[in-house]
Amino acid sequence: MSAQPRSLDASVAERPRHSERTSGGVIEPLAGVRSPLVTAATRRVARRLRAEPAAGDDSEVIASLLAAIALAMDRQRPDFVSTLLPRPSPQLGQRLIDMLRAELLESWAKGRSNQPAPVILEALIELEEVRRMVERNASVDLGEGLMGPDAVDLIVEVVHDLRSPLTAILFLAETLQRGRSGDVTRLQQRQLGLIYSAALGLSELVCDALELARGGDELADSKPSPLALSDLLGSVADIVRPMAEEKGLHIYVSSAQPDYRLGHPVPLSRALLNLTTNALKFADTGSVEISGVPRGPTRLEFSVRDTGPGINPAGLDHLYQPFRRARGRAGYCFSGTGLGLAITRKLVAAMGGELKFETGSWGTRFYFELDLPTLPRG
Repeated sequence: MSAQPRSLDASVAERPRHSERTSGGVIEPLAGVRSPLVTAATRRVARRLRAEPAAGDDSEVIASLLAAIALAMDRQRPDFVSTLLPRPSPQLGQRLIDMLRAELLESWAKGRSNQPAPVILEALIELEEVRRMVERNASVDLGEGLMGPDAVDLIVEVVHDLRSPLTAILFLAETLQRGRSGDVTRLQQRQLGLIYSAALGLSELVCDALELARGGDELADSKPSPLALSDLLGSVADIVRPMAEEKGLHIYVSSAQPDYRLGHPVPLSRALLNLTTNALKFADTGSVEISGVPRGPTRLEFSVRDTGPGINPAGLDHLYQPFRRARGRAGYCFSGTGLGLAITRKLVAAMGGELKFETGSWGTRFYFELDLPTLPRG
């Protein structure tokens, strides 16, 4: 089938089950989509994409794929994407899914949506199912560096199955910890912080394993797009804050000016999140600092610094190896540090930078430079 999602207006459009209100009034339903929450998030993403200077000739493809993703979420049919668009771009699909996920989380965090938490959670879970289907249909070489196609397929299936429940655990743990479902005791806050930290670590491992299977060197957003440095760095800090609070660590953020830039927000956020979660794992006291400082008219240095004990010199030669020989075992195992750093280095290289580090008794600092041209606001 090659029909475009926009042709479904008359056949499947229904009245929304609940109205979604914003400061501008009631959101009109998206053709074929019953959920006002999905409609509102999709329209906001579409407006952002239309404002990008690089949209150009791809606007028709972007609109069709975005509509197909929204319809697949709403109907709980992740296969709709490949049915409506037989050859969807996996890179573009991943970018649109990441943007929709960010919009849904931001709507909840900023109180922009009047939908209850279970409705938002259900939409996030359905979006992860759509992501799974897009990745499954992507034609990529998964075998290099692993133990054969059967083993790779098994790994990918397992980590995909972990993704949706981990997203739910993270969402619900943060909701409960911040008292949005009622008062919690100090002990319960600590327990929820432990749950959040464990789920975040597993979620990062899942993402890294999938990235490794895909090769790790292709950007989800192949074309640069506008980003706000303060928002990007702040969102990374917000994600890891429950983990930091549970360990008694402080998170500091330092952002450069001008704030509005042109770059690759999805892989940049992913790289900084990987570095920050690693820093929090190995720092027991003190703080972690996430910064972006100017190194030229358009060049920025991004860094994540911790106050941990530093990297063991014996492990420096194997720092970026995604698989390591486990002590006392005959086989290989995933290393939380090695896998994350291996993927991060590839993402940084794909953006045109080089991941470096310095370490000592004072702690460890990972850093890289990127060229991010400034943009006027508006």
